[in-house]
Amino acid sequence: MPYSIRKATVSDIPHIVEHRELMFREMGIPAEFDDMKAATDLWLRHALPSHTYRGWMAVSQSGEVVGGGGLIVIPWPPGPMTMDPRCGFVFNVYTAPAHRKHGLGRRLMDAMHDYCRSEGIERVVLNASVFGKPLYDAMGYVVADEPMMRFRL
Repeated sequence: MPYSIRKATVSDIPHIVEHRELMFREMGIPAEFDDMKAATDLWLRHALPSHTYRGWMAVSQSGEVVGGGGLIVIPWPPGPMTMDPRCGFVFNVYTAPAHRKHGLGRRLMDAMHDYCRSEGIERVVLNASVFGKPLYDAMGYVVADEPMMRFRL
């Protein structure tokens, strides 16, 4: 079944919200899903038009949105790896189960990488699930030696 990759629009917000929920559910990460969906929907209504969030959608030949991925370009200080003051942060990469193993994850990642290259962004990071890690490994992503830690306020 042929697929296409296109940029996300405001009309894709329900798909992005659904993919984000399904992604976390499949990873077994507990959440207040109804609250998360409402908050994500509201956030995307501002983030997509302002290009804070840039998204790409995988679409089947019949027009069904079957996957997607997103990117935020964040300011990041130059450091040992690059002098570029930006970092592309990839998230929300998701493909519906019936459409997996057709290369859509790779094509979505390629679209985000192409965008970053066209903008001169030299660094891309992501948090890999156990489902996505084999793809990211194959694409050349490596686990960073950076001592990043989290603290919830």
